Amino acid sequence: MGSHTLTLEEEVAMITRGVVEVISPEELLEKLKKARTEKRPLRVKFGCDPTAPDLHLGHTVVFQILKRFQDLGHTAIFLIGDFTSKIGDPTGKSQTRKPLTDAEIEDNAKTYLEQVSKILDVKRAEIRKNSEWFEKFKPGDFIRLSSKMTVARMLERDDFEKRYRSGVAISIHEFLYPLVQGHDSVELKADVELGGTDQKFNLLVGRELQKDAGQPAQVCILTPILEGLDGVQKMSKSLNNYVGITETPDQMFGKLMSISDDLMLRYYELLSEISGEALIALKKGLQLGEIHPMNAKKELAVEIISRFHGAEAGVGARAEFERVFSQKKVPDEVPSVVLTFQPGTLLMQTLVSEKLVSGTSEGRRLFQQGAVTVDGDRITDFSWVFPEKRDYLVKVGKRRWLKVEFS
Repeated sequence: MGSHTLTLEEEVAMITRGVVEVISPEELLEKLKKARTEKRPLRVKFGCDPTAPDLHLGHTVVFQILKRFQDLGHTAIFLIGDFTSKIGDPTGKSQTRKPLTDAEIEDNAKTYLEQVSKILDVKRAEIRKNSEWFEKFKPGDFIRLSSKMTVARMLERDDFEKRYRSGVAISIHEFLYPLVQGHDSVELKADVELGGTDQKFNLLVGRELQKDAGQPAQVCILTPILEGLDGVQKMSKSLNNYVGITETPDQMFGKLMSISDDLMLRYYELLSEISGEALIALKKGLQLGEIHPMNAKKELAVEIISRFHGAEAGVGARAEFERVFSQKKVPDEVPSVVLTFQPGTLLMQTLVSEKLVSGTSEGRRLFQQGAVTVDGDRITDFSWVFPEKRDYLVKVGKRRWLKVEFS
């Protein structure tokens, strides 16, 4: 199974690009090899609790991996955790999560599927709900499932341990969550399960329960947690550092153009479908100054928007951004400063020394407000450094300009 134009090693490289951990790489290679020999597609599971109606780019990192498996001819299983949503995933939570109502779960599941169809070929995917088997479970079944795990093992889990040590309540039903998620893998006979690094404990429980049921243990592929537009914290609606996949093309384009150059490369690695060779060439071109970061950012924004809104929308959003940007006239006379280029020269330091800001506290505030741009790119990271020896056009607020020339 899989695309036989690729070697097994190339398939592994394609699947695991940007992932944090594979448990275990040898097992993944062996499963792919066996799938080819037996002409049987691997069953690749990703489960998602429909806890909110809208997805953002952070959610799509794992869907991109699932799509790669699907492109290689394997079976993508998108499991909607309608039953697990009633428990509430305790992962990363410092308190018990409020369970959702049946109506909220149903509405969210519907919109999730519509949005996921922009990435996966849902007609070829296996779409399942874990209520299929758990609604049939009797009290005795849950007791048997609970017997598979000790309290000591549960308390090894980082978030449970922290809550236990700090005296924050842990409800018994929260202990059920990893077991229920793990049992999904038994029911689906998953060969591979995908999840963020925060889901590692739950995915490993799936391996243990499969072994206990006499099944081959699933391979766990852990994807990174995508940083938001600030480049620091996890992408999240509550932190307002997200790009929603249902936002308008112009909104998405503007947000993506605001990211730092370093974060742009991270987004290329985790969100773009350009080849590994093209990614290496891009990094080299940026390093040598042959590719302007702003152009690379525009290409990335066009690709991402095209995925969710169509190619025409991607091109249109770029044209609109350039039209608006070109109208932001630069004054005829801009003050300039000539500096000796040294790696690690901070933009903040230059703003203070050239009196574009009164001090670092004002500088930080302006960075956070998105009021600082370099060559038209919004810079929100106050530890941003000038990446190479060339000229830069800096703008602070609406009227403060500075041309920085490095000798």
